[in-house]
Amino acid sequence: MLAAESQQVMWLRFMRLAGGGAGASTEAQRMVSEKLAIAAPVAAGILMGDSPKKVVKHYSRKVRANKRRLSK
Repeated sequence: MLAAESQQVMWLRFMRLAGGGAGASTEAQRMVSEKLAIAAPVAAGILMGDSPKKVVKHYSRKVRANKRRLSK
């Protein structure tokens, strides 16, 4: 499910970026900051022995939130 939802978010983001303007700039900045913000705790969790299921769950929550936000 994560793969399909991730593809949807990528498409929705592409549409937002293709639209240009202030919304595109804001989305580009958000995209980069979100990736940096989620990478550190996930990497720490992996190093501490988190299960793959827990890692995927962490990413899935963020992807679902982005899908809801971008679908508006």
